[in-house]
Amino acid sequence: MSFIIIAPPIPTEKWKKEFELIAPEISLIIGPETDRPEDVVCAMVWKQEPGILTQFKNLKLIFSMGAGVDHVLFDPSIPKHIPICRVVDPQMAFSMSNYITLAVLNHHRSFYDFQRAKEKKHWAQFEIVERDLKIGVLGVGFLGMDVAKKLHALEFSVLGYSNTPKETPFPSYSGDELDAFLSQINVLICVVPFTPKTKGLLNYSLFKKLAHPTYLINVSRGSIQVEKDILRALDEGLLNGAFLDVFEQEPLPKESPLWSHPEVQITPHIASLTFPKQSVYQVLDCFDRVKKGLPLPQEVDRKKMY
Repeated sequence: MSFIIIAPPIPTEKWKKEFELIAPEISLIIGPETDRPEDVVCAMVWKQEPGILTQFKNLKLIFSMGAGVDHVLFDPSIPKHIPICRVVDPQMAFSMSNYITLAVLNHHRSFYDFQRAKEKKHWAQFEIVERDLKIGVLGVGFLGMDVAKKLHALEFSVLGYSNTPKETPFPSYSGDELDAFLSQINVLICVVPFTPKTKGLLNYSLFKKLAHPTYLINVSRGSIQVEKDILRALDEGLLNGAFLDVFEQEPLPKESPLWSHPEVQITPHIASLTFPKQSVYQVLDCFDRVKKGLPLPQEVDRKKMY
């Protein structure tokens, strides 16, 4: 029996180190090349090449090494009977919600305006406002709920939106109420999963539905945003800034106009970091549950794609 890791070098090395410490009795294969593919029963993957898993005929579990699973679900060669699980980690939610709170607070206190004043050696006391925010969290799932509750606890006005109704301590919308949600906010935090329905969701048509100049924070997936539309919305005043952690192409090309836009803040897809130690424990627990025929708390619904 072997487990396998198929992922970029940096996460592979971190997961390998933790896996060998936690479960040294299990044979671990690094990379897709092996002369005994029939031994592989569990694959831990991140952005694997489509079709690469077909050689493992005895595979019983696929585990995404992050919260996103689109890289797995968009591989049509993966048999439907193999369960797919993902990381569901409170530490990940802690990192994500702190990142988003940072972005919100910087906008709330006009931090970038003060930075520009500093560059001019200008003492801008009493000249720059503290913004009155009405924050909309688009995607009140595991991560979205965590950040929405954190911002609500900080006494910001928070609204939530999700596909299905959720019980929340703040007003929330669902289903066909997206337009009503968008019309009330001036900060839009996108935490939706990437599915065929959310591809290109953050586009000019959506931005036109915003009743107020709105600050965009996207930490979900680059495929959910249309970058030329973000730039157009910024130029037209539909958006008054953007804090982006994900991009249509990663790494973000040097020629992208996002780099130089004065109202765009950029980070290199680091909003939510996976903690390998806890994640490895989740992999082992999921595999034990598979063997015993028990429900999998982290199992992905293939129809919903999350």
